Amino acid sequence: MKGRGTRRHIPMRLCLGCEESKPKRELVRIVRTPDGLVELDLTGKRSGRGAYVCPQESCLEKAAKGKRLDKALGKEIGPEVLAAIREKIARARGVTLG
Repeated sequence: MKGRGTRRHIPMRLCLGCEESKPKRELVRIVRTPDGLVELDLTGKRSGRGAYVCPQESCLEKAAKGKRLDKALGKEIGPEVLAAIREKIARARGVTLG
């Protein structure tokens, strides 16, 4: 009977923008590294404090505007860091901003 009827557990995470619970693989992780840098973590495995958002610019903007991203990472995030994260998300999706 081993293996019959078993389903894999799908880890769920909450998007800080739209506040919907979605499978972890559908979201992107933003991480505050132990050095204090805030970066996009496309692998989801970097060490540090992480927060998740949908890979749409609108969710990133909502999370930043409502200070939910700052609170989740325990650090104020400047506009230049948000711009870099926005650009990396767009590149990961294959979209050019302009």
